Amino acid sequence: MSSPCPAQSDSTSKSNQVTLGDAELTAGIPGFGLLTDAQLNRWLDDPANHETLQIKLPKGLDAASANISIPDDNPMTRAKIELGRQLYFDERLSSDNTISCASCHDPAQGWGAEMRFGVGVRGQEGGRNSPVAYNRILSKAQFWDGRADSLEDQAVGPIANSIEMGNTHEASVATIAKIPGYKLQFEKIFHDGVHIDNVGKALATFERAIVTGLMPYDAYDQLAKFEKTFAEDLEYLDEEPELKAKYDVLKAEAAAMPMSESAQRGMTLFSGKANCTACHAGANFTDEQYHNLGVGMDVAEPDLGRFEISREEKDKGAFKTPTLRNIVFTAPYMHDGSQATLEEVVEWYNKGGHKNEYLSDKMKVLNLTDDEKADLIAFMIEGLTGEFPYVSQARLPQ
Repeated sequence: MSSPCPAQSDSTSKSNQVTLGDAELTAGIPGFGLLTDAQLNRWLDDPANHETLQIKLPKGLDAASANISIPDDNPMTRAKIELGRQLYFDERLSSDNTISCASCHDPAQGWGAEMRFGVGVRGQEGGRNSPVAYNRILSKAQFWDGRADSLEDQAVGPIANSIEMGNTHEASVATIAKIPGYKLQFEKIFHDGVHIDNVGKALATFERAIVTGLMPYDAYDQLAKFEKTFAEDLEYLDEEPELKAKYDVLKAEAAAMPMSESAQRGMTLFSGKANCTACHAGANFTDEQYHNLGVGMDVAEPDLGRFEISREEKDKGAFKTPTLRNIVFTAPYMHDGSQATLEEVVEWYNKGGHKNEYLSDKMKVLNLTDDEKADLIAFMIEGLTGEFPYVSQARLPQ
């Protein structure tokens, strides 16, 4: 579910104040076909493409702005987003030119993969489900187990993973350096040119630009908060033109993104009886913490998740809480992709997970009725779905 591709301009009049999700940032250099050196030079000669961007999050997600994570040494620029976009879709980073970042984190598959485990070079299968690549700007630690301290570290990990891209950092850098269009961009954007750290910086910058847009929950929630705040004044809003204008906008936004009565009941359950907000909290619907839900713990040698990184007993079998924004597009679910549908997920939580020594104290038997389960699923499908930004996948250097 992506926004349409907008008309683009090479003009230096671009503002450095941008809202992420604007397709102008991710639609690629204007034109068609493979990128030529002439097109790249024209793009790189525009000073506006190298200005540090002052970014905002889309409405709804912007409530999480305090959690934005951008390293001081890797500010966002249009040129860096564009370079990262090219690298993200380029299979030449892999050892056999068959796998790109998008192979496991595909825009057409909810920025994940519609398979239980990721598949890399030579058809090798990994052991975990592919995490989604959107709203990463709100996370520091990456991967299901948080083993990467930053998005920059995460971005280069799969390149040297023998199962994923099956390459080495040295070989991938050598490949990139031989492609004139890439060499040109790296030398213009980074003072030290083509380097694996700069590959990571470019990829991370592109991924930070991939965010989810306004969804029905956001509109309903903002309207509800306004009505609660001004409950005693609603009937007198005609005397407050500015407040009434704001109220009218909020009502119009909610009306334009209607939820069924079932989904509205599910929204109440989500933060109430179903206890979802115990972990799926905040504007991005994740506490960014690690929890043992009992998933995969019924085998002789379970995946111990966060424990392998922290070495703390409490982290055995614990995995990072994923965002629920656009959850309808990201099946299968859980770190091992073992649950194919939202119905299975809700049933898992309803029974309190699989009991084990390290089960999170947030896992409780919910005793949801069949109707309540249906309402909860309706809310996740209807209420938590927004647009992804349009992204060009075809414009790569010759």
